[in-house]
Amino acid sequence: MPTKPQPPPSRYRRRVLLWGATIGVLGTALLVAALLTMMWLESYSTESERAGNLANTLGERTEAILIDTRELLARLDQLPPPTCSPAHLQAMQEAAVTRPHLRALGHWRASERVCGVGFVASDGLRPPKADRIYDSGVIAWWPGPHTEVGGVPLFLMRFGQHDAAIDPRMLIDAAALQDRQAALWVEGLRMVTVPSGADLPDPKTLPQGLNVDNQGQRLISRFSHNAVFPIDVVAVEPLAQFWSRQRSLLAVGCGLALVMLVGWLVMLQRLLSRQLSPETALRRALRDGRIVAHYQPVIEFASGRCVGAEALARWEHEDGHLIAPDSFLPLAEQCGLTAAITQAMLEAVLDDLPRLLERAPATTINLNLAASDLENDNFGKVLAEGLQRTGLPSSAIKLEITERGLVNSDIARGLIRRFRSNGHQVAVDDFGTGYSSLSYLQSFELDILKIDKAFVDAIGTEAATSQVISHVIDMAHALGLDLVAEGVETAEQAAWLTEHGVAYGQGYLYSRALTADAFREFLQANAQAVPPQSSSIRHRSSTTASGTLGLPQGDKLIP
Repeated sequence: MPTKPQPPPSRYRRRVLLWGATIGVLGTALLVAALLTMMWLESYSTESERAGNLANTLGERTEAILIDTRELLARLDQLPPPTCSPAHLQAMQEAAVTRPHLRALGHWRASERVCGVGFVASDGLRPPKADRIYDSGVIAWWPGPHTEVGGVPLFLMRFGQHDAAIDPRMLIDAAALQDRQAALWVEGLRMVTVPSGADLPDPKTLPQGLNVDNQGQRLISRFSHNAVFPIDVVAVEPLAQFWSRQRSLLAVGCGLALVMLVGWLVMLQRLLSRQLSPETALRRALRDGRIVAHYQPVIEFASGRCVGAEALARWEHEDGHLIAPDSFLPLAEQCGLTAAITQAMLEAVLDDLPRLLERAPATTINLNLAASDLENDNFGKVLAEGLQRTGLPSSAIKLEITERGLVNSDIARGLIRRFRSNGHQVAVDDFGTGYSSLSYLQSFELDILKIDKAFVDAIGTEAATSQVISHVIDMAHALGLDLVAEGVETAEQAAWLTEHGVAYGQGYLYSRALTADAFREFLQANAQAVPPQSSSIRHRSSTTASGTLGLPQGDKLIP
């Protein structure tokens, strides 16, 4: 039973866990920071819009009152004489009553106020100097000690022969302030502060928009309205009041933060699990070129000559230890990576073969194919491209397939025929484990039959399988197939196989699988003997419905 794939080495695991912890902490910090920033920006945007709307409302209200007052003074100048008559005074009284912001209206003759209505004495207020004199003829005095009546500093405006006293408190709708302190400036001069006497910063000292005064724990806004007059509105409120209004947003944000944080941690846990999974480790090994080829020599029994090798996959972990294929090939099959492993092994063989052929030009390497490699011709295309790129002869690579790979017989039969026509010999690997396939094995155009180690182990024992190997050998001879025995571990087994017509074998009796460099040395030491003439290997041509597809004379399993 295949062993389970070993987990990634501890060094890699520690690195992944450290990486995961770092990413987790940073991700959590960034997530929290992003959510806090998002909530702040949303709150800031909401409050900024609120303060801007207040400024627009107060600015439009102030402009409307000032423009209406100037137009009213112009209309009063158009009244028919005589001035200060009962009709004149009645007209001024009616105008003042319909305008709550007006505290007085008066008529001037030259520099003397001769009559008036409202809460200002008939001779009017006489501030020493006007604050503004406009080209349009409007003269204005901003609220101050010289314009105070009944404890209320008034805004005075004179146009033509009439004047008006405006209560600046009426310029600001207290309900719109919503418990904020506010001040209104017109043309850089303060018009009114609510509540009266509140200490608010001059707009010249503030940037436009919403500003946070952390030291004073205040939220200060300055917005300008410049449609007709340059008007600035400054509003101040405690920072706690601002956060109180944002409670619902904070509650939603905290809930969203919790959901996103849980989702992030779950995603990170899954990512770490995937990074530490055997599948990911195998994919990384393929990516990093750590699926390497080791070579188990194939020996001619009669002469002891090494005539080739079977390329066996090894997973070389980062810590240097090797994992045998029975530990990871089942995993590769589950994950759909068998084709990638076959291609990795092919690339390794193509890299190693030129140096091996320098020592023994007739050497051949057997490459194992998975059952999935016989489902389409993708591997055949990669193999042909690799041989063309390296300039190696196709006869230098022999292909081994398992009996399971012959299940889809029509597709497999066509691919085997194509491999052989391209110059590759094809072997059935581990033969005997699927004994039921004997009935149709003869329908495949094969060259070599490899006897499974289970039958070799039974040689000289009373096991039931000890009788099967003789029938397998006889059948292979009848079909004209060359024979290679796997798992040869004793001289008695080698002698029995030689006696029964098996010419070649591989196993621990001769060598374990070797690295490419070690196999080169083994090959140099064991490739000089010349096999007896009687042990030459027969070659079976490929017969099809249309004729014979024979390989070149002498293109055998073991040259």
